[in-house]
Amino acid sequence: MLHIKDEITLQDWELSESFMRASGVGGQNVNKVATAVELRFEAARSPALTPAVKARLKRLAGRRWSKEGAILLQCDETRSQLRNRELVRERLVALIRQALVVPKRRIATKPTRGSVKRRLESKKQRSSVKATRGKISPD
Repeated sequence: MLHIKDEITLQDWELSESFMRASGVGGQNVNKVATAVELRFEAARSPALTPAVKARLKRLAGRRWSKEGAILLQCDETRSQLRNRELVRERLVALIRQALVVPKRRIATKPTRGSVKRRLESKKQRSSVKATRGKISPD
């Protein structure tokens, strides 16, 4: 089980991990040990998340959201498989916590009459400055 908040926990069947060889530095360890971790979270089928949270999670996940409704996260930062597992789980928790935050609704406002008047007046002044520029006729 993975605890997100007091009231939200993810069950073991929702998470699956697979291990593969990591790329990069590490000497012979890279060639022998599968330290990279790929975590698959079945987000669309998760009973712990509400539909609104799932929609925000899908938007936040971006390319990491699969067609089947799963989130795929990878980590191969360290040489340790255990540390990579911890890191990828922390990333998943952070992503879900970010999706739990309901965005503040934007209220459209209208500019005041005075601000519109000032803006148009400054545009007229700027226009007149530019209109007076030009070639000076040779007299």
